[in-house]
Amino acid sequence: MSYNSSNMGSGSRTGRMALEFGRTHVVRPKGKHQATIVWLHGLGDKGSSWSQLLETLPLPNIKWICPTAPTRPVALFGGFPCTAWFDVGDISEESPDDLEGLDAAASHVANLLSTEPADIKLGIGGFSMGAAAAIYSASCRVLGQYGNGNLYPINLRAVVGLSGWLPCSRSLRNRITVSHEAARRAASLPMLLCHGSGDDVVAYKHGEKSAQTLSSAGFRNLTFKTYNGLGHYTIPEEMDVVCNWLTVILELDGLRLVDR
Repeated sequence: MSYNSSNMGSGSRTGRMALEFGRTHVVRPKGKHQATIVWLHGLGDKGSSWSQLLETLPLPNIKWICPTAPTRPVALFGGFPCTAWFDVGDISEESPDDLEGLDAAASHVANLLSTEPADIKLGIGGFSMGAAAAIYSASCRVLGQYGNGNLYPINLRAVVGLSGWLPCSRSLRNRITVSHEAARRAASLPMLLCHGSGDDVVAYKHGEKSAQTLSSAGFRNLTFKTYNGLGHYTIPEEMDVVCNWLTVILELDGLRLVDR
């Protein structure tokens, strides 16, 4: 099995331009279609890298949608263009957030999920920058709106983030605690975050701090797993955990995804 190890980076605050998303790759369920998950790649990667991996997972009732991010200048690379879900200067609590780019990524995911049948459970996951975009989408679901105030339309039922971080962390807790409905959604949304202690691209401390911030903001159904020595890539053991977690979480909603 080939496992993705795409690099994460950050983007510059360039002038706003029309950005076109790349090709979307879809992995059809091998069994009865019961859930759909959009999976977001890391910086500089493309959707096909992850669709090839996800197709091998023992989750026959899940449809995977793997879009490709727009190509844009990236500040971390001196303005060199590559695929990136949003613009980010560096990975730290002090780094300014590209709210417009984050909203565009979350909206693209929502559009991809909006055409799924009503009885299909919907989720989102990602690696590195893709994980950050997935977590941001989760915050939009909880708050009921994008950062620009527009309504967020998708009822997410599962969120997975590998080697990522939480964008807009400084304001999230306050925005959730002032809304009873947001607090209720945060408490009930299952989330799995995994991070390697040897990650030299998105430092482990940022993944750990993100999980702590989410927990303190009211995400009570959050699991954070540490992989000792793991760098900025994924391994079969980590993907096994993802499979088992999705099976348990979605079975709580009446699904049975993995035959035993």
